[in-house]
Amino acid sequence: MPYSTANGLRIHYEDHGDGPPLIMVHANPYDRRLFTFQVAHFSNYYRCIAIDLRGYGLSDKPTDPFTLEDMVQDVLGVCDDLGIMQAVFLGVSVGSGIALKIGLDHAMRARGLVLVGGSSRPGGNIQKRIDAFTQIGPAKYRRDYMPELFAPGFPETTLGRWVMNLFCEDAHLLDGRSIARIFEARGSENMLPRLPGLDMPVLVINGEHDNSLGRGRETAQHIPDARHVLLPGTGHACCIEDPAAFDAAMADFLKERGLWPQG
Repeated sequence: MPYSTANGLRIHYEDHGDGPPLIMVHANPYDRRLFTFQVAHFSNYYRCIAIDLRGYGLSDKPTDPFTLEDMVQDVLGVCDDLGIMQAVFLGVSVGSGIALKIGLDHAMRARGLVLVGGSSRPGGNIQKRIDAFTQIGPAKYRRDYMPELFAPGFPETTLGRWVMNLFCEDAHLLDGRSIARIFEARGSENMLPRLPGLDMPVLVINGEHDNSLGRGRETAQHIPDARHVLLPGTGHACCIEDPAAFDAAMADFLKERGLWPQG
């Protein structure tokens, strides 16, 4: 079971496929398995590295304060351990914030960015999430929280029930204090004023019912030549709600921008 300790914590990741590297950084309150369908599809063309953020999955769960840059270094530490100097970064929600910060502060490491949700500044409800994860706890609140991230009715579908159960069966292993630190770290970083200087291919994807839709559009509008895609009938976690449509939109962008593997 592979781990990186390059940034002082044990950060777990999965490594699938061959080809140019595609680094996948998940959202709250999920883990690397948010990209189950993307790994299955894109590992036919790319080397897909799906990372468990600190606080989630099989990675360490620190409870002392940390910054978004610390989380960036966790991700880049995995890349360093694998000898990956440059990659396409796919991030969802807080993962998109990490990917965006890599593009802004470590531009030589990124060939392009795919930002799902795509907020470049703090969103609402951060204190609500912090209070809930610390006071109610992940074992219960993860199930309460996830429906807010899906399109209406998705949790009652066959796929939706599977997704809900997948991420709730091990929620008791999480530490709400560590997850709260992730919300604090993301809430302290506003990258909106810096977006006009971002010079690389960027795709922003939002679901039709995404609670970050307005901020995603805002991000795309401020990045020169960024593309914005809206996926009908999906929410914030659109990559797992409608993986076929998501993968098609992402593949189209990668091909158009010269980021698709040759041959």
